[in-house]
Formats: sequence, C-alpha cells, structure tokens
Amino acid sequence: MFLTIANVLNSRDLARVQKKAETLNWVDGTRTAGGRAKAVKRNLQADLRSAQGEALQAFLMQAVTSHPVLSGAAQPRLFSRLMLSRTADGGFYGRHVDNARVGSGEDRVRTDMSFTLFLSDPDSYDGGELVVETQGGLHAAKPAAGDLVLYPSGDIHEVRPVTRGERLACIGWIESAVCDPQAREALFELENLRASLAAKLAADAPEHLVLDKVISNLLRRWSAG
Repeated sequence: MFLTIANVLNSRDLARVQKKAETLNWVDGTRTAGGRAKAVKRNLQADLRSAQGEALQAFLMQAVTSHPVLSGAAQPRLFSRLMLSRTADGGFYGRHVDNARVGSGEDRVRTDMSFTLFLSDPDSYDGGELVVETQGGLHAAKPAAGDLVLYPSGDIHEVRPVTRGERLACIGWIESAVCDPQAREALFELENLRASLAAKLAADAPEHLVLDKVISNLLRRWSAG
C-alpha cells in the first residue's frame, strides 16, 4: 500500500508547527540511523525531548492518530515517537530499509507501516521527493504541505537531494494490529465501502449491519492482539 492522505494538517496548524520548529535544537540526523543507513543520511533532526519538543510532538501525534483514513488503512496498534526532519543544502536520505523495530522499552514498536507528514510547501524547495520502491514500481511523492504519505516500512525508499530551499517533514512508524498487509488492504477497502454505503443508504438499512459483522469478524480473525 502506498497512500497519500490529504489535509492531515490545515494551514493554521502548519503555520503553528513551522513556527515551533524554529525554536527547537537541531542535531545531525545520523544519530538515529542504524546500520548502512548512516552512510546515506544527510539531514538534521529536531530534539523533541525538550519541553517545546514534547509539546510539538503531542500536537502532531494527535493530528496523525485521530485521522480516520490513516486508522482505516494502517489498523494501528502502536505508534512510534515522532521525528522531525529538516533537509537542505543538498541533503538527502539515500536508498534504505527502515529497521524492523524502533524505540526502546515502552516506546518499542514493530515497524509495519511508515509515514511522512510533509510540512513545507512543495514550491519552496527543489528535489526532496520521497521515493518508494514497491512491487508495482517506483512511487515518488512530493505532496502539498499538510499531506501525509503512508507506505510499508519494509520497502526500499529514499529522500532525493534537496537542491534549493528546505524540506521539513514529520516521520513516524506504526505497529499494526493486523500483521498481514493483504488483510490490511482488504479491511481498508471494506471500510471505504462502509463509508460509501453510509452516504447512499438509510441508517437502518440491513446492509450496514451485515458489513459491520463482516468487518468485525475479519478483525477478530486477523488481529495480532
């Protein structure tokens, strides 16, 4: 699944995030890279353990975790802590695969799905596309500020060099309650069908109850816990 979700943040929220980001301490992004990724990572990451950083993380986490499309597509069980990335002056993140687990202790998460929430206007920088290599081919994304791209953590992906301006983005990982990616896609299609029927049928139409039953029983069958 490679999915772009529009308007996770509105223009007012974006302005708030961009302003808060200016007050944070930024460090070399290779500090959080593992294995081979260290050799292909050239960016900065915000220290979100400060009081300002924790407040910004909570704000962004609320926006991400409350979005119904992301919930339907990823079937989240756990979310990682978020990362804030700044890429400029030719910076990039070369081809790599995300670690199978991130975080430690209570924050430890199996990485089933990755997401990038774009925070910069695409016209304000050149390059910086998120490129994901799927079985169906290459997907390159450089959406509007406030849009989120969701993709499998196990796919090879990269951020192309930023040759002008600055690319600000929020990155995170999801441990899904449904481990099988095909099962997740089937449930997402059923959730979309449920939303479509809700707009076409009366609230007491029997089709609603049947679909609710099917989705619930599939969740019971496929959920990891």
